Amino acid sequence: MDDLTLERGTSLQEKPGTACTGVPAKGPAVEWELRLPGRPLLTVHDTRWDNGERDLVLYQPTVVPEIPAALSNLHNRLRVGIARAPGNTTTLRIMAFPAWVDGERPRIKKSLTTAQLAAKYGLQQLRDLTARPGVALHSAGGRVDVPGCDVDDPQDDIRIQHALSFPAEDDETPVIAFTYLRVVPVFRHVGWLSMVAV
Repeated sequence: MDDLTLERGTSLQEKPGTACTGVPAKGPAVEWELRLPGRPLLTVHDTRWDNGERDLVLYQPTVVPEIPAALSNLHNRLRVGIARAPGNTTTLRIMAFPAWVDGERPRIKKSLTTAQLAAKYGLQQLRDLTARPGVALHSAGGRVDVPGCDVDDPQDDIRIQHALSFPAEDDETPVIAFTYLRVVPVFRHVGWLSMVAV
């Protein structure tokens, strides 16, 4: 997609901060470098807090490069928490809430049909993501009245909260998902990326 690349960077020593639940914590972070030709380097932090929480966020450096306001407003906001899948000790999950921009402020949309999620994420990108070993898209609430979250035939009838599950040892899948759910929609809004074909 428009030469967008995501590469694992350095591992940082313990940094202070606040976990998703709002408690002060410390923890190491893995930096992931997000590159787009002709644009400033952006960094995603995958932080494992000492209280057991883990999250992903677009990291705000000390000196922020000149970038559009909507993208700057994404720094250190709209984190994605990574948690154990209910009833499973070997699988993790993130909520698949895509970003959208309200004026210059990125926000998230929680309930969508699977077809709407595929349109926002990019249908082929979502298919590629769920084709990875052990990765699955499903209803977060476990509702039995919801059609399956089939990316080959995405339902467009019932809005649900989607979750993406992946093996606990897979460090790449959540970062890819975060990039497409949070950062790419803002890139599109500011004109840094073209729309993804559905």
